[in-house]
Amino acid sequence: MANAKKGTSLLLAGVIALSLSVSPTPMVAPVQAATSVVAVVNKTAITSGDVSRRAAFLRLQRRSGNLQKIAKDELVNEALKREEIARVGMSVSTSDVDASFERFATSNKMSVSQLNSVLDQAGVGAAHFKSFIAISMSWPRLVNARYGAGSRGRLSNQDLVTRLLENKQKPVTTEYFLKQVVFVVPASKKGIVGKRKAEAEKSRASFPGCDQAMEFAKNYLDVSIRNLGRVLEPELPPEWKPLIEKANGGTTGTRVTERGVEYLAICNQRQVSDDVAAEVVFRAEDLGKEQQDENPNSDKYLEELRSKAQIVLQ
Repeated sequence: MANAKKGTSLLLAGVIALSLSVSPTPMVAPVQAATSVVAVVNKTAITSGDVSRRAAFLRLQRRSGNLQKIAKDELVNEALKREEIARVGMSVSTSDVDASFERFATSNKMSVSQLNSVLDQAGVGAAHFKSFIAISMSWPRLVNARYGAGSRGRLSNQDLVTRLLENKQKPVTTEYFLKQVVFVVPASKKGIVGKRKAEAEKSRASFPGCDQAMEFAKNYLDVSIRNLGRVLEPELPPEWKPLIEKANGGTTGTRVTERGVEYLAICNQRQVSDDVAAEVVFRAEDLGKEQQDENPNSDKYLEELRSKAQIVLQ
């Protein structure tokens, strides 16, 4: 069981990419176009094509045993995780996954297109591998958010220096300076949320910038401004991150929260590469690479999801 769990780590995926770069020849037959449903997890269908791609992935990991069964079991677990990640809103972004995929290619002396080609030849496919990466990065964050990150703390100065030396250069991340605009909705007046949302959305077009934010708020009833200060990209709350990435005109889209209707004003953003940024990036990468079997709460959480799920195996 421990060996099976280790196969889900991103570190092993890097080893797989290395082995592929050495022998980029087809290892399995291409997945057939015709597929059938082999399992349904709640309302999510798993097809024979999905199983074939995962079985091909298992072969690359030098796994043994009944690979079809192992593949199906892994995909059932991943369907449960994906649904829970989506429900809580803690999925990593597409850009995070693409960046991880690109790092795998670069670290193994391949271009992204070469890695795509190699995965296609192996019968895995880039889309299947990226889906695997997304779950592997998102699930540990969700487990830690629910049960706590345990003893994981700040990197020591020695650890930070070691990581910097290993990477040869400090990682670069985006630094944001943010203010939060809240169109307050009292708990006793939840019926006005729709009206307040329309008001908040309309106000974005006239937002004058962070320096005049307080004066701007005086033009509206029950609007508060909170200065969030400096926030590095890996520290962005998962519920806000997609909105920040899609922001235009200096503000994000709105969200309905327990306080009312909110949006963020992006006062400034720039690429930074300092020690604080390096530590944040390294910790985010560590969290993404954490293996399931290093956190017993992962199995506990998964079993809880399984007990409540409707799973039909064909």
